[in-house]
Amino acid sequence: EPLKEDATASKKGPPPLGNGGTVPGKYVWTQTLQEVTVTIPVPNGTRGRDLNVVMGKKQLKVGLKGQADLILNHALTKPIIMDDSFWTVEDGSRLVIQLQKLNDHEWWKGVCEGHDEIDVTTIQPESSSLSDLDGETRKTVEKMMFDQRQKALGLPSSEEQQKMEALERFKQQHPELDFSNAKIN
Repeated sequence: EPLKEDATASKKGPPPLGNGGTVPGKYVWTQTLQEVTVTIPVPNGTRGRDLNVVMGKKQLKVGLKGQADLILNHALTKPIIMDDSFWTVEDGSRLVIQLQKLNDHEWWKGVCEGHDEIDVTTIQPESSSLSDLDGETRKTVEKMMFDQRQKALGLPSSEEQQKMEALERFKQQHPELDFSNAKIN
């Protein structure tokens, strides 16, 4: 068993293709932060009605109708959103399963328990733009970027600017007060 760990530790090479992996003789998988795509080869000419696919929150079962041996019957490494997960047959030779991750803020090391795992530290996430973000998140990110730029230029952050503006308004509203000797930082 220690041999397997050593082999995994030395595999710290390039990021896995599609941020996923291959389970030889079973399937190929890729992932984004939101979903996992599992592609399983099936006999040529296979149609959707020839398959029995069951996706549970933590279980994946795939078989050809009328055959006792299942293609796949394993616990998933992480939970999925069943209602948002689906499958389709492509070109009559591939079963493609889209699993919607329950937690869309983590990378999966593997699809099924006990199958080969990848090193998630080598994953390179797809780049996204500000326009991909929802309004509130976008505002937060833009503020953080502004504050970072201001700091790099030695200028006040947005919060510090707000405090200085509030102080100036207070001074204007209360001209009777003398701020000449006040130390404000």
